[in-house]
Amino acid sequence: MDRSAHDMAGLFAQLGLKNSDKDIEAFIASHRGILKKQTLVSAPFWSVSQAQFIQEAIQLDSDWSEVVDTLDALLRA
Repeated sequence: MDRSAHDMAGLFAQLGLKNSDKDIEAFIASHRGILKKQTLVSAPFWSVSQAQFIQEAIQLDSDWSEVVDTLDALLRA
């Protein structure tokens, strides 16, 4: 059972990314601008395993799906 925090810092940890507030802000700033027609999963900056995790979170409507949706919105802003 996954007992990790289902927040943005927890998501970044799950993805193997640095997860301090500063690191999250820097990641979003450097990757912002995903096109409307592009899915979050197909963004070029994800590794295969990161994209799989995101895709499963969305498809399975897992506990992570809400945080993934938030990240998606932030990367499109």
